[in-house]
Amino acid sequence: MDTKYKGHGFIKLWIATTMFMLCCFATGTLAQDTVIADTATVTETITELSALPAESTAEAPDTIGDLALGLNTVWMLLAAMLVFFMQPGFALVEAGFTRVKNTANILMKNFVDFMFGSLLYWFIGFGLMFGAGGFIGMPHFFDLSFMDNGLPKEGFLVFQTVFCATAATIVSGAMAERTKFSMYLIYTIFISVLIYPISGHWTWGGGWLMNSEADSFMMNLFGTTFHDFAGSTVVHSVGGWIALVGAAILGPRIGKYGKDGKSRAIPGHNLTIAALGVFILWFGWFGFNPGSQLAASSEADANAISHVFLTTNLAACAGGFFALAISWTKYGKPSLSLTLNGVLAGLVGITAGCDVVSPAGAALTGAICGVVMIFSVDFIDKILKIDDPVGASSVHGVCGFLGTILTGLFSTSEGLFYGYGFGFLGAQIFGALVVGVWAAGMGFIIFKALEKIHGLRVPARIEEEGLDIYEHGESAYN
Repeated sequence: MDTKYKGHGFIKLWIATTMFMLCCFATGTLAQDTVIADTATVTETITELSALPAESTAEAPDTIGDLALGLNTVWMLLAAMLVFFMQPGFALVEAGFTRVKNTANILMKNFVDFMFGSLLYWFIGFGLMFGAGGFIGMPHFFDLSFMDNGLPKEGFLVFQTVFCATAATIVSGAMAERTKFSMYLIYTIFISVLIYPISGHWTWGGGWLMNSEADSFMMNLFGTTFHDFAGSTVVHSVGGWIALVGAAILGPRIGKYGKDGKSRAIPGHNLTIAALGVFILWFGWFGFNPGSQLAASSEADANAISHVFLTTNLAACAGGFFALAISWTKYGKPSLSLTLNGVLAGLVGITAGCDVVSPAGAALTGAICGVVMIFSVDFIDKILKIDDPVGASSVHGVCGFLGTILTGLFSTSEGLFYGYGFGFLGAQIFGALVVGVWAAGMGFIIFKALEKIHGLRVPARIEEEGLDIYEHGESAYN
């Protein structure tokens, strides 16, 4: 019986092998036929394309141009989304560094920043910033037709709007826990329609600080123009200097300074959400800086974006690490809150020169900003007696100014340390000073006027019991 079943087994095996070989042969024949057919089709297609008239083939460059424009637009709007996502980052940082009784007020202000800022910048700010003119752009009041930079007008407006909102929200942190909400609305209007757009016009809008014509002011004085790639000065320093002036005029929170004049710490209620906010800001900065390239369709764009990604991240890491090290040395323990601000200081500092410094220069910029931020916080708090609950004036004002100047040292194309002389460094110092004086001066005028007309500060009872209930009728935590 075993021999009989073995014989049947071998017969079945041979039949299966034969069928398999036939299938392989048939498949190979069909595949060859398909390849031949495909080759014939491709040949016919090429022949047809070769036979097309010149007018048809001339359409190819337009198609490539359309693809490039589409890619550039998608990149710009993706970056705008990332920068918009920084708004909740700012809200969480500010809320975490302040007391629980003012959380709803802080969250409301961060929403108002973007809502008011978007409408007002669309109404007049965009025209003032990018309209024709040397000192100030021509306002166009909702009309975008004047803009022609090779990108969709609406998309470019959205991209610039999120930057404007960032400048406005910086001020909120320094003046937290004691400012009337109604007054906050008013000075946000002035930032969005006057202070930021005008200084932005001098730099990004083709104004006098960026005029590279042979007989222009900057070329005659320095032989080069001011450089701020993504906004160390244009965005962060502007917001930081306004914040410093506002906090000084507003005065410190109740209980911040004792009768002996010594500063007393007022801890924030939740470092967890503050840390989450910094992570969100760090993530959003990859739209803030690389997105300022405004193009992604060529090899040069790809290299530039990649370089900016790297320099941005290195500066953030160096800023955080050196802030941690200095706080550990200075206070005996590594401070989480100062480390978080060190990361932000590095990010703010590298924003001006992220496109022109080397990776090593970026790390040095971040490290310097992280260290200076700690001493700046101490100086503003203990020497100037200005109460800034979140350190906004140090992180954004001081480090924005410092990062702009460091670009004049570390730029591989024009920097002093690379043998290009003092011209570019002088242009950086001059531009940062001029924009800083403009922002601080206008902030002083606006805050002083509001103080005289209506008063900036809430009554003492409201400040002590919390702005959430008295200003908004609700609290963030129940």
